Amino acid sequence: MDERGFRQLYETIDLPLAPVLARMERTGIRIDPAELRRLSASMETEIQRLTAQIYALAGKSFNLNSPQQLGKILFEDLHLPAPARHGKGKALSTAADVLEELAPSHDIVRQVLEYRQLAKLKGTYVDALPALIDPRTGRLHTSFNQTGAATGRLSSSNPNLQNIPIRTELGREIRAAFLPRESWKLVVADYSQIELRLLAHFSKCAVLVDAFRHGEDIHTRTAAEVFGVPPLMVTPELRRRAKAVNFGIVYGLSAFGLAAQLGISRPEAQSYIDGYFARYPGVRRFIDSTIAQVRRTGATKTMFGRERPIPDMDSANSNARGFAERTAVNTPLQGTAADLIKLAMIRIDAALAQRGLQTAMLLQVHDELLFESPPSELDEIRALVKSEMENVAKLEVPLIADLGSGPNWRDAK
Repeated sequence: MDERGFRQLYETIDLPLAPVLARMERTGIRIDPAELRRLSASMETEIQRLTAQIYALAGKSFNLNSPQQLGKILFEDLHLPAPARHGKGKALSTAADVLEELAPSHDIVRQVLEYRQLAKLKGTYVDALPALIDPRTGRLHTSFNQTGAATGRLSSSNPNLQNIPIRTELGREIRAAFLPRESWKLVVADYSQIELRLLAHFSKCAVLVDAFRHGEDIHTRTAAEVFGVPPLMVTPELRRRAKAVNFGIVYGLSAFGLAAQLGISRPEAQSYIDGYFARYPGVRRFIDSTIAQVRRTGATKTMFGRERPIPDMDSANSNARGFAERTAVNTPLQGTAADLIKLAMIRIDAALAQRGLQTAMLLQVHDELLFESPPSELDEIRALVKSEMENVAKLEVPLIADLGSGPNWRDAK
């Protein structure tokens, strides 16, 4: 550790975080099995409805869970454009990204994607979680892993509570089954646009830094910059497109990917990306210099020195090389965000003990922390958590934590 310069990272983040995670694992979280059973029944009805619709569109019944049989229906019977790649054996691939590209071509593809999402959520969460309740505590106890993700993010397993979708109605319904102890409230705190704020910090791009320092809506500002309209003239559609560009830049999205996401032509998507870099030249410089540095050193680092080796920067395979370049740029952002929330967790845990509060930290899901709190401590806990999260490190732009509370995880957001 000393040779590689990791001692401080280990002693200030990874080691002190271990007892915090142990307490969270022991505390667990309460869930409502009756709510999940109700949800399971309604999902089963929906799965049967979708199955019947898919069979009607296909003109026959088949095993929907067999990629081979599905591929035969889509590419042989319905003559949809076949993908270039194959799945297992010689069958044409029916992976999610293949189907998403095909979705505009035929209703059956959209129905299959919906069926798959329903079946996965039902099997992974709705039906599985009640069986994992500890009979002694009556609560669900996940395991947090510090070394499971290459970026430095925490992961969770048995069950994995980090992949419950937040943007879908079904994901929100599942979260409604997560409850505090009787008569308490759940408190949710999450960092607002932390990766875009870190992009401003690392790139020191004057326009981006200025927008965050003045508390502007960054997607509206980007829409104004890229589409050349005053902020007051930015429509919801322009803001949506700018949001896709903002996050696309962070994740290294190509013009092809952006075009698919927004349903626009590739030249138009490329013009958005070019327009972004013209208005945010500091971001272009940051991306180029980061890629050049990682090409020299073979690894990328977070603000706190966490390192990720990236061996494919000079790969002869263009796909592998492209992935390596995107990883080189995204890891300092995602990894630093992970380190910041870990530091905040350590500080909040210490403050809870120091003040003798009953409030307990329950879960961490990427940029979000979940607590259960008695009503008498709600105001104090909101102020404490907000202060620790926002003041965990000094950056070029302010960190902002949004807080909410409610009777369940869904309603606390």
